[in-house]
Amino acid sequence: MSSPVKTLLLVEDDPDHELLAIRALKKSQLAEEIRVARDGEEAMEALCGNDSVRPQVVLLDLKLPKIDGLEVLRRIRSTEATATLPVVVLTSSDEESDVVGSYRLGVNSYIRKPVDYTSFAEAARQIGAYWMTLNEAPKQN
Repeated sequence: MSSPVKTLLLVEDDPDHELLAIRALKKSQLAEEIRVARDGEEAMEALCGNDSVRPQVVLLDLKLPKIDGLEVLRRIRSTEATATLPVVVLTSSDEESDVVGSYRLGVNSYIRKPVDYTSFAEAARQIGAYWMTLNEAPKQN
């Protein structure tokens, strides 16, 4: 029996941040597949739609078009199929209400995006290393 493909879902609407995160994750060879959703609707479709994926972790920006990140997180936690899915908020928001709201909705980790290229790339690599190799998530039902 083959092991499942290590998949990461990146939910990010900023093309520069998307590119940076993907480069860092690919360089460290942590995820075999990186799926990208560029707004909240795409994220929910990727997780719950006809061609859904069960990633090892979701990296979720909060400031998203169509459905914001907190609402995406609420929906993830309220759906049986995705309720235990590891979700890491990776956002530029420094609003305390976003931190508190994320944890109240069951986020696994909240990380503010570093502002410079090198720090952002290193943060993405470290996040991937932990969630893709060290963390043990519940098995899919």
